[in-house]
Amino acid sequence: MQSTARLALVIGALGVVFGDIGTSPIYTLQTVFNPDDPHPVPVTTDNVYGVVSLVFWSVVIIVLVTYVLLAMRADNEGEGGIMALITLLRRSGSRRGRRTTAVLAALGIFGASLFFGDSMITPAISVLSAMEGLKVVDSSLQDAVVPGTAAIIVVLFLVQRKGSAVVGRLFGPVMIAWFGAIGACGVSGIADHPQILRALSPSYALGFLFGHFGTAFFALAAVVLAVTGAEALYADMGHFGRPAITRGWLFLVFPACVLSYLGQGAMILGDPRNVSSPFFLLVPGWGRIAMVVLATAATVIASQAVITGAYSVASQAAQLGYLPRLRIAYTSESTMGQIYVPWINWLLMVSVLTLVFAFRSSAALAFAFGMAVTGTITITTLLFFYVARARWGTPVWLIVLGASVLLSVDLLFVAANATKLVHGAWLPLLIGLTAFTVMTTWQRGREIVTAERARHEGPLREFVDQLHSGRVPALRVPGTAVFLNRGQQTAPLAMRANVEHNHVRHEQVVILSLETETVPRVPAAQRILVDHLGLTTDGIIHVTARFGYMETPDVPAALTMLDPAETEGQLQLDQASYFLSKIELRRGQAPTMAPWRKRLFIATSYITADAAEYFGLPRDRTVIMGSHIEV
Repeated sequence: MQSTARLALVIGALGVVFGDIGTSPIYTLQTVFNPDDPHPVPVTTDNVYGVVSLVFWSVVIIVLVTYVLLAMRADNEGEGGIMALITLLRRSGSRRGRRTTAVLAALGIFGASLFFGDSMITPAISVLSAMEGLKVVDSSLQDAVVPGTAAIIVVLFLVQRKGSAVVGRLFGPVMIAWFGAIGACGVSGIADHPQILRALSPSYALGFLFGHFGTAFFALAAVVLAVTGAEALYADMGHFGRPAITRGWLFLVFPACVLSYLGQGAMILGDPRNVSSPFFLLVPGWGRIAMVVLATAATVIASQAVITGAYSVASQAAQLGYLPRLRIAYTSESTMGQIYVPWINWLLMVSVLTLVFAFRSSAALAFAFGMAVTGTITITTLLFFYVARARWGTPVWLIVLGASVLLSVDLLFVAANATKLVHGAWLPLLIGLTAFTVMTTWQRGREIVTAERARHEGPLREFVDQLHSGRVPALRVPGTAVFLNRGQQTAPLAMRANVEHNHVRHEQVVILSLETETVPRVPAAQRILVDHLGLTTDGIIHVTARFGYMETPDVPAALTMLDPAETEGQLQLDQASYFLSKIELRRGQAPTMAPWRKRLFIATSYITADAAEYFGLPRDRTVIMGSHIEV
């Protein structure tokens, strides 16, 4: 039973996580030897060995070592990705290293912002490259490429609400067929020219890099295509877990990709003219149409890895205070990380469609691809080694040795891709800077509002004592009032406003806070926790309602589970009024942020999920009491 569940997770991971990196063999070597490149790589025997070896060892160092063996060990309660590293970083930051922690956290946010750029570019370039296969079948179908791409993208984003597990089960068998096919074709190419196996030796990669540095350096901007999707493996870890992703990579994806690269290299050694399309020319003539169809399906699936990765990054960013509270749908009872974030889904869809109609070909987007990938990989590597030292106490000599090797490789890729800035690499940087500005602005604005809100609310127990002693006069009126609050440290703004302005309080008052646990469902016996706030006769209690991540918070239903013996009087829940504190943000004169950042913060606040709908409150008995805070 357990083995079946593990196998199902691996198949799901194959259909969601590995699409991007698993389709890289289609275009990597072809792009490296592209004669139209501003810095073309001549097709010689030495260069073919060098490039294939460089591709192989880049995948080994970046994907296998940096991500699978190292970074994926650093998880935040099962969640992976650069936002998980930021969480661990903030937890491990000491008083002495507070400034370093803040700088590295900001760098991590920029890396996450670059991943959002990757999440927009990858579906556009992947689906476009797939649909461009129509031109190979029939040149008259060229005009159908862009509209066909747009239609596929719309369908792809529409099915996301089904959940990554369902999507993975649909796509998993296709990817198994894909990896089996490219591996088999690679073996046939190797059989014709077995000498290509020499490229597995690192001496060929080092010889090409240092012996022909001028050529090899610029080639790195295309070699990086072999590792696109590496960050998605880490970001998607919460969806399927580290074991499933590791098994899928080691036992199927990695061997199949390596065989394909070696087979393509062998084809080019046999005839340099094969460099025009080594991937498809490696396929026997009778199977090329079928391979085009399979490649189309696989490259469409490639978009899935970054889409689900974007959900995870956005969810963790909201938890860390870098984005507003977003509506998140949990789609699995067995894995907490399997989520669907509607707002991010529709934002990505609009962005991807915009890129498709603006650039209209995969070639036009090719140079933009590497910059986001290499930037995120470099920042992930840096943060990992800091966390390894601060959190796990890894010896300094080992940190220095590992970081020197891996960061040298990463920075070499960054430098090579920087030469493509004028050719399109500016696009992911622009997207990344925009996302970075939004997230850091929200985090700063949230700090300002939280501090100001705490000042307005005041301590909860002190407020309750004032009501009990009569220092704050309020007429007790019949009925039950439920005030939703962030916790039990401060008084709800709606309750304070009701007392101070209307001079009334209800006979029974419930101050309710909600917590989401890291389990699918919370047993009924553990749902409710009551605190009398120091007094047992004033009719005011604090209730903590706990829900599992798969449960939709239903506040009225949760309150029916209260024991009347603990409520300091009979609650009239069928007549109860629910009070929400709504904060209206205004741009103030205080020099807390630049005026344009204040406007951006206020604009971003409008995407916050509706609290009344989210908590299942009856609209006809819900009172929203507003207050304003200046930023």
